[in-house]
Amino acid sequence: MGAVSSSLRVGALLSAVLLAVATASGCSGGDGGASTPGPGASANQKLDWKSCPAPSTSEDSGSGKPPGRDWECATLRAPLDYADPDGETIGIALIRAKATDQAHRIGSLIFNFGGPGGSGVSTLPAFAEDYRTLRTRYDLVSFDPRGVGRSAAVTCLNDKQLDAYYAADATPSTKEEEKALVGRVGDYAEACRKNSGKILPHVGTTNAARDMDLMRQVLGDDKLHYFGVSYGTELGGVYAHLFPGRVGRALLDGVVDPASDPVQSALAQAAGFQLALGNYMASCVKTSDNCPTEQQIVALLDRLGKKAVPGGGGRDLTQSLAMGGIAQSLYSKDFWDYLTEGVEDAENGDGKMLLTLGDSMNGRGPDGKYSSLQASLNAITCADFAQRYTAEEVEQKTAEFRKASPVFGEFMAWSLLQCTGWPVKGEWQTPDVSAKGSAPILVVGNTGDPATPYEGAHKMAQELGPGVGVVMTYQGEGHGAYDSGNACVKSAADAYLLQGTVPPAHKVCS
Repeated sequence: MGAVSSSLRVGALLSAVLLAVATASGCSGGDGGASTPGPGASANQKLDWKSCPAPSTSEDSGSGKPPGRDWECATLRAPLDYADPDGETIGIALIRAKATDQAHRIGSLIFNFGGPGGSGVSTLPAFAEDYRTLRTRYDLVSFDPRGVGRSAAVTCLNDKQLDAYYAADATPSTKEEEKALVGRVGDYAEACRKNSGKILPHVGTTNAARDMDLMRQVLGDDKLHYFGVSYGTELGGVYAHLFPGRVGRALLDGVVDPASDPVQSALAQAAGFQLALGNYMASCVKTSDNCPTEQQIVALLDRLGKKAVPGGGGRDLTQSLAMGGIAQSLYSKDFWDYLTEGVEDAENGDGKMLLTLGDSMNGRGPDGKYSSLQASLNAITCADFAQRYTAEEVEQKTAEFRKASPVFGEFMAWSLLQCTGWPVKGEWQTPDVSAKGSAPILVVGNTGDPATPYEGAHKMAQELGPGVGVVMTYQGEGHGAYDSGNACVKSAADAYLLQGTVPPAHKVCS
């Protein structure tokens, strides 16, 4: 959580970066859910599936083109407030591609690619080839969660204001800079209230989980079959807690630690990015003679904090944008060459590469328009978590964060202010994902994951409960495992989802 979007599907990010680079260069318990609010009359609706339109500017898509004839889209009507199930409704955008082997169809497999704030409507068709085997027996289904993309996207600042917001200093070193940061965070929250106040109280993960159960009913499935990535693992865990008796086959990949509060999560993420940076450097020196050192990166960020460098298109690469670009480049080994090039270029006064990477992190397209990604991330995070930190509290924690990561620590520490002054109270200190009575859930952790450190997989399995969470380990790099290209991971995950074969406990793939 925090200012870094820790929960997006890596492949979707890579696609957006590659496109932008090309442009810039010129890329509750065991009752089965009976005690939770129901969907009311919404459960009886029939979906009107039609051909899909091109992605909107609110979606985090790189192509801008309709997804093709295999795909169809519909809008699910869900209660805005599940406490008033027959009251006002909200439209939840869905997309699907039907199973290719209808004779052996299992049902629907619902995907959430994380964020929180990522658009499943744009992401799933862009990377459906990765799930071709799964499509033989499942309808592949994804959605824009409430507050995201086509599902009443949260809006806060306009594009020009967002350019200034993301470029501004995010690691204050004086009281004046600290006051300015707090002011900007407050202004952002007020803009969200002004432009999206009606939806903000209803975008939390619990409501998204209830929306998924409504999807299950309307799609005609007795059980929810689910594939969650990064934040999508938290959503899957919350669903399993609310509706344990309705869990079918569920895979959680790139796993969030559900027992961590925002400080613990940000500290772990700072350490995770630091680990990934070290792994990148160790790999880089084996193949290149222009690899940056940690000291070089710290020095570059310090210089950018004093004076930005040109980033192309009349924009500058600031310290904050460079930090986002460096973090973005560690989500996948496929990004590592861009990091090498970007740091070298920035040291020579050319900020285009790191600026492009930073823009991708913030959901900014080559056309200068922002998706709803970061606004939705903020809104969902702040609707979920009750903690609200002061600048004084953050300042007291910066030394601990610097120890966790000399490069990313302060950035992650100050990101704890993201919900300060937010107009909606958060629901929990940490989410409850206990799921006694659920079918086994496959939990896949990657030892080199920067955004959701490996330990989160074991914590998730522990919190799900005995006999529910089954951990599988991938000894690799990048965020997530299924789409890493590792045959062992894919084979085991496919056998589980397609045949119901649960891997042996503590299976390891390398």
